[in-house]
Amino acid sequence: MSKKILIIVIDGCSSHYITEKNTPNLYKLGKKGFYSKIQSAIPSVTNVNHATILSGSFPDEHGVVGNYYYDRLTGQEGFIESSHHMKKDSIINIYHKKGKSTALLTVKGKVLEVFGANAGIGINLQNPDKGLMERLGLETPPDVASLDTYDWIFKACYQVIVTEDPDLVYCTTNDYMMHNYAPESKEAETVMQTIDQWVGRIYELDETREIYITADHGMNQKSRLVDMQKKLDQAGFNTYCLLPLKDRYLENHRYQEGGAVYIHLLADGQMSKVMDYLSICNFIDCFYDKETAANQFNLPVEGIGDILVLSNKESAFAELKQDELFVDTRTHGSLYEREIPLIAVNARRPADQYQANKDIVNYILEDIELGA
Repeated sequence: MSKKILIIVIDGCSSHYITEKNTPNLYKLGKKGFYSKIQSAIPSVTNVNHATILSGSFPDEHGVVGNYYYDRLTGQEGFIESSHHMKKDSIINIYHKKGKSTALLTVKGKVLEVFGANAGIGINLQNPDKGLMERLGLETPPDVASLDTYDWIFKACYQVIVTEDPDLVYCTTNDYMMHNYAPESKEAETVMQTIDQWVGRIYELDETREIYITADHGMNQKSRLVDMQKKLDQAGFNTYCLLPLKDRYLENHRYQEGGAVYIHLLADGQMSKVMDYLSICNFIDCFYDKETAANQFNLPVEGIGDILVLSNKESAFAELKQDELFVDTRTHGSLYEREIPLIAVNARRPADQYQANKDIVNYILEDIELGA
């Protein structure tokens, strides 16, 4: 555990945002180490994948299956904004127990609330500690729905490393830019250039630092939104449809649109008929009963409803006034946003041993157990 570690999660960053012309420092690190494409956990949403990366495990171990939950027994539902749903220690907690210094920096406040309780330094753009901001020489943060958040959070990361140099730093953005701007847009190019410049400066501070740069999920253009709850209601089924992407950040997805839905069957004897109905829906890529879904995607059987449905590439599930809406939007959650980049330098394993984002921390924890 002697080597300093930096994990950067660029929220929603598909590989299309990374180009040799626009992000030369990222490419430089990729050549010194490696640049590959790996897979996120499913559903490809934020909470699921921060839990996966930070714990080095899949959801069947850590227990987080979305940004939103529904308890069928009690009828309770709500946003996941505390550590209650996390069933496995994060690397932040493990380092804390071993007396090692850590920092967790995030644009989205919920990430610190869910995963950062034991971080030595916790920076939350939405609710900053004024004393810490002054100590690090940071200005008042911009609004969370702003392209300026990227510069602010990476400057904060740089300042934390310069002034405190923790053993482990976990820094994550939000995906406001990716939800609103395609990779070829000027806005996207400008933001990625900003990120690239900060990454270059951070790398130059210590070229022996173990650095991993990845994403929690990708992002794709969608043209068709479907309210699965309304569809099933109209078909006469008694269900509750949960959108695992659902969160408070409506500036990113105003209809809570995402590529996955958990269907809870609220009456007996519906399974085969609902499955038959889903099989004729042309906006669906695939669907699974909960046992098959758990086996296919390393999910816990509890918490994912009775059926997991994943949309096709052009569609997403949403909360609408009507049952369908044709609109241009950018979002994630399906299999088509599963592929993500991994750029690593001074990694502790060869590139081909990193197949999923959980592998980053999994190998670090393996070495801790071995005393390496």
